[in-house]
Amino acid sequence: MGTHYKGNKKEIRALDAFIKLNRASESLNSRLSTQLNEWNLTVSQFGALEALYHLGPMNLSELSQKLLKSGGNITMVADNLEKRGLLVRKRSKTDRRYVKVELTYEGKNLIESIFPEHVTNIVNEMIALDPGELEELSRLCKKLGRKV
Repeated sequence: MGTHYKGNKKEIRALDAFIKLNRASESLNSRLSTQLNEWNLTVSQFGALEALYHLGPMNLSELSQKLLKSGGNITMVADNLEKRGLLVRKRSKTDRRYVKVELTYEGKNLIESIFPEHVTNIVNEMIALDPGELEELSRLCKKLGRKV
């Protein structure tokens, strides 16, 4: 479905591309989030676990930047993961204002057990594109995402 806006060609082309990009992203995320629901995780919670697993402990500000989420959202995500025993907050011994979050043993075990299946599901979704198309999509998304 494209735009029904009656603008000039440049506007219509941009709106059509935006709508298609957004619909594809939402559709893909909807299918992948079904799996996350089975593990009782939100997309943001999964993202936090994955980031902490692959990048190591960090403060909430760093985590919010990695996940492109607001500070308030990341605080709520961390609170909920902490309640489940999947991450812990640790205050710096040298600067009590600095608090980092890190995975607990349970959190590390959870992400290690579910991440391979998540990758498989992503691969199965992306199989609609051939290798060249995947590389082109990656290049275009990177270009679009870095536009300032």
